[in-house]
Amino acid sequence: MIELNVNGNTRQLDIESDMPLLWALRNELGLTGTKFGCGIAACGACTVHVDGQPVRSCVTPVSAVQNNRITTIEGLAVDAAGNRALTAVQQAWISHQVPQCGYCQSGMIMAVSALLTENPNPDADTINSSISNVCRCGTYPRVSKAIQALIADNAADDGPRAQGESV
Repeated sequence: MIELNVNGNTRQLDIESDMPLLWALRNELGLTGTKFGCGIAACGACTVHVDGQPVRSCVTPVSAVQNNRITTIEGLAVDAAGNRALTAVQQAWISHQVPQCGYCQSGMIMAVSALLTENPNPDADTINSSISNVCRCGTYPRVSKAIQALIADNAADDGPRAQGESV
């Protein structure tokens, strides 16, 4: 029996300890916002947060995250009162029309949210080295515009609004 804390809820799962977190989330818990892309941690479609850090769930065994807080794209959009609300990153994605097919975007949003929570004013080199997610549709210019708008908003607000704060 494996115990996981996912999106603030403790769940008991009767699964093998070496099952990738991705499959536990999707197949056992029905949280299908986290996507399978490559299975080798190269594309980032499967990115979730583990204790606030971006992690590629396709290669992370559930045994490695039993005592951690796991946040999926479904859990990202919940405000402090437990109500569903868009985060600043999600709103920027809408405002800048980032998605095309949208398949990779949950992983991209998770990666950007983690980066801006840790560093609300990253430079271009930090962004490029931190966000290694692959978008087969090539939405990188729109991703960049959305990130730059978030950085400008953070500077204007004098603080980060990336992960946990809704708009």
